[in-house]
Amino acid sequence: MSGRALVRRAATAVVTAGSLVAFGALPAAAAAGGAGDRPPKTTKGPCRYASTPDEPAARKVPLPPDPRRTPTRPVSAVLKTNHGDIGLTLHPDRAPCTVQSFVHLVRHRFYNDTSCHRLTAYDRLKVLQCGDPSFTGEGGPGYRYKDELPTDLPPWPGDPTGVRKTYARGVLAMANAGPDTNGSQFFLVYGDSGLAPNYTIFGTVDAAGLAVLDRIAAGGIQPVPDGPTPPVDGLPVLPVDIDKARIARR
Repeated sequence: MSGRALVRRAATAVVTAGSLVAFGALPAAAAAGGAGDRPPKTTKGPCRYASTPDEPAARKVPLPPDPRRTPTRPVSAVLKTNHGDIGLTLHPDRAPCTVQSFVHLVRHRFYNDTSCHRLTAYDRLKVLQCGDPSFTGEGGPGYRYKDELPTDLPPWPGDPTGVRKTYARGVLAMANAGPDTNGSQFFLVYGDSGLAPNYTIFGTVDAAGLAVLDRIAAGGIQPVPDGPTPPVDGLPVLPVDIDKARIARR
């Protein structure tokens, strides 16, 4: 992938190694037009969650409220899957708008009864991508919001350009379709990955959750016509269903 986009990716599309893109999201400049040129609704706080009239929600949810203040305490969440629980620790001190949106979507049952549509096994991209109720790689919540990009990631070993950084095993981050196009799709890193630092990191996966990811990754990726052997990008052989997502009380 190019290292530019962790895409909300259509399950049947082919993406170059290094991208984690959410294909359904429009770039910020394009999202304001279309749909009768209705102006997007935008919240008034610092996150400025903005509706995307050209990209209706895969499941209808209201815009999240902006945080009243920057939270500091970690938030615990759980993805209850058909392979076991994936425990998450969310870090609102590092990405308050992203955590606010994720918690909002969890509380509105946006992620319940969904499936993860992408597994990758490139040398420098090892992730499971989830968060699209439409299972197409194009679905989102009907709104977008700003990036909260990491600035302290270590360099990716062997990259002479210095562009790629290490998204370490256990990282939880947002997929996007360009600057400030975050929506609902996210990715879970099961093996160290080298990417340009264009994806908001908002949490970590616990040890039990990483064991679940390892089992899913070991099951392999479904082949596609004219694709490499073994496959490195596509639907997981072992279907991954999120039965329920919930916020855990500390």
